[in-house]
Amino acid sequence: MLCGQCIKNKSWLLKIDVPIEIIVKPMQRQLANCGPGGILTAGTGFQFSDGKRMGKAAAPCSGSGGILSVLSAVPCLSCKLQPHKSRRMSDPLKSTGAALATAVPGYDTYKGWLFKWTNYLKGYQRRWFVLSNGLLSYYRTKAEMAHTCRGTINLATAHIDTEDSCNIVLTSGGRTYHLKASSEVERQRWVTGLELAKAKAIRMMHDQSDPSSQSDKSKLHSTLKILSSKLDDLNTCNDLISKHGAALQRSLSELENLRIPSESGEKIKAVNERATLFRITSNAMINACRDFLELAETTSRKWQRALQYEQEQRIRLEETIEQLAKQHNSLEQACREAPVLSSNLVTISSIAKGENLSITSRLMETSDEDEETEYFDAMEDTPVFDGTQAKENNTYGKEVVQKKKRRTRIPDKPNYSLNLWSIMKNCIGKELSKIPMPVNFNEPLSMLQRLTEDLEYHELLDKAAKCESSLEQICYIAAFSVSSYSTTVHRTAKPFNPLLGETYELDRFEEYGYRSICEQVSHHPPAAAHHVYSRRGWTLWQEITIASKFRGKYLSIMPLGAIHLQFHSSGNHYVWRKVTSTVHNIIVGKLWIDQSGDIDLVNLKTKETCQLKFTPYSYFSRDIPRKVTGVVTDCDNKAQYILSGTWDEKMECAKIMQSSCGNSTSEGKQKTVYQTLPPKLLWKKYPLLENAENMYYFSELALTLNEFEEGVAPTDSRLRPDQHLMENGLWDEANVEKQRLEEKQRSVRRRREAESAESLHGVYENYQPLWFEKKVDSATGEMTYMYKGGYWEAKEKQDWKICPDIF
Repeated sequence: MLCGQCIKNKSWLLKIDVPIEIIVKPMQRQLANCGPGGILTAGTGFQFSDGKRMGKAAAPCSGSGGILSVLSAVPCLSCKLQPHKSRRMSDPLKSTGAALATAVPGYDTYKGWLFKWTNYLKGYQRRWFVLSNGLLSYYRTKAEMAHTCRGTINLATAHIDTEDSCNIVLTSGGRTYHLKASSEVERQRWVTGLELAKAKAIRMMHDQSDPSSQSDKSKLHSTLKILSSKLDDLNTCNDLISKHGAALQRSLSELENLRIPSESGEKIKAVNERATLFRITSNAMINACRDFLELAETTSRKWQRALQYEQEQRIRLEETIEQLAKQHNSLEQACREAPVLSSNLVTISSIAKGENLSITSRLMETSDEDEETEYFDAMEDTPVFDGTQAKENNTYGKEVVQKKKRRTRIPDKPNYSLNLWSIMKNCIGKELSKIPMPVNFNEPLSMLQRLTEDLEYHELLDKAAKCESSLEQICYIAAFSVSSYSTTVHRTAKPFNPLLGETYELDRFEEYGYRSICEQVSHHPPAAAHHVYSRRGWTLWQEITIASKFRGKYLSIMPLGAIHLQFHSSGNHYVWRKVTSTVHNIIVGKLWIDQSGDIDLVNLKTKETCQLKFTPYSYFSRDIPRKVTGVVTDCDNKAQYILSGTWDEKMECAKIMQSSCGNSTSEGKQKTVYQTLPPKLLWKKYPLLENAENMYYFSELALTLNEFEEGVAPTDSRLRPDQHLMENGLWDEANVEKQRLEEKQRSVRRRREAESAESLHGVYENYQPLWFEKKVDSATGEMTYMYKGGYWEAKEKQDWKICPDIF
């Protein structure tokens, strides 16, 4: 607050960096609302033009001295006057226990206690805040100021707002901080101090970013001063015109009412004088307006040239950044396509040499609390988790792999609008089960190819095969299970449903040491079997059945079936299941996909587990979107590693050095506090390819899945005609071909049922897959399809006589 004397002589305007109109005009409006007797109603408060209330007052207000009376009850920010003795007030900060280091905000340093919102479990927590040099820092206690800062807010880029009488909301860098003071008076002092510190920080930032800002400011101030003086001249002329115009009007009225002819000469003379003065004043005002207009036009042209120059600079900068981004993507793509060493693994040699490491540890809690993070000093020379502490496989570890040249783009996706009538008119008179879905909802890949895309980051399994520790191995497998969802963040289109007996192979044996085979083994319900063998020490197999539920606004897709992974040397056998995928805005709005649920990854040999939690997106959650957290436990159910990240970007893990029991949550659960080593990056998503938005957001692997290869089975998805037509942009022809294939599949099923009915037994035999057979899974006890062999031998001999004609 300011005293009346400072407001009267305007000396306070030189001490703060807040625009004048933000403070003066609201004060004038408040004083204009004084009630009878000159009393300003208590609780009215001053309010800035940007909506922030700046305190409350109740004091007599009479005439021109009203401002002095209103502001005499609080300390002055400018001259530091104390309240008048006749209006002595008790210090509200002492009564509320604010414990502020300074009594007046606006100084270089301002300290005090505030309550900060942490999460829904702990609510508001008491923190020691320090405002200094445009930065607001907070600590748990005063003693922490010497060594540990919990966070810092840059007020230069922050937005300050208030919710109620005691709350303060700060928004900076995409984060929102909710603070609460113990009283409204204390809140008001903090808000005033924050506003002044923000204005000062903005001014300092502008001065530092522009060396010529001082000269520009002086020119701007001189221009504004000239404009202001011209505007004052206009106001003066306007007042004179009004005055003389009124006098001229009165003289004319008196002239009309004259009855004595002798008085008419004097009155007419007076009228002429009034008219002369009016003409002179009007000419002066016109000249002043002309001068004002010329000066404004000159200044406007100067500002337009400066603005045009800045716009051109910005366009050139954007073009430069775009070129750099394209070059960056090209270099990354060229780097991935270049020959690489399979054994190019990262090791930390400093540990082996005995060098000291300064290890920072962090707190990981089961309550998923991000803000309540404590820091400790761990012991030096502590062994750091290194997933590459593994055995080198000499059979392939030192050989240089030459990649086969494959395609890097497909034809751009056509911009076809979806006409609902064109879909509905084809459904008239048909059974619901026979209504074909148009390819407008699809992408030019089948479900078997999407299943093969899980191998995008197969190198994680190669690293896991080399790990000597099964706990380190399970970390890499957890990252691999998360990486399979990274391609779904932008890809909302559905893949083609495979035909019964359709297969897909992916042979990367010479390049990456693995080969994959998928087959559609059932049509009702749709089920696909998958088998992958790698000469680098692992085998993966799975059977996936898709179950879906339409819930009005969104569609839930629940993959059923277990995924198995076994390592050849150690015999470790891991099993896990996929989480639920949800497609939102099915009816109205832009489609987007979310993953939610838990993955329980189990080592059947050692009984070690990893529990991963996919947090569903919530508008009201403070967590980062697409968050994934996990804990790796040994056979004794003791936590060994912490995993964290997002399913569309990266995954990290940290070795747990020590664990302890923390405070109980509001739900009565016991918290566990983990002291960990610095996190290690396990997996990071490849960047999007150039022009990916026009290629269905396909990854580098997805672009090659539909590329033609010689020697594949005649049932391979690469040979499916409707997919190729859609990929080439011929969507109408693809719809016709898709309908033909589906009708052919129905006719084959009807013929098989008729043949069974005419046989002696009369029992319908289900379709028997060519390359998979149904067995009891010894690990889960469930019936599942497992690879029985023979496909790669048939490919080598090019003997496909047992394959049906499905296309």
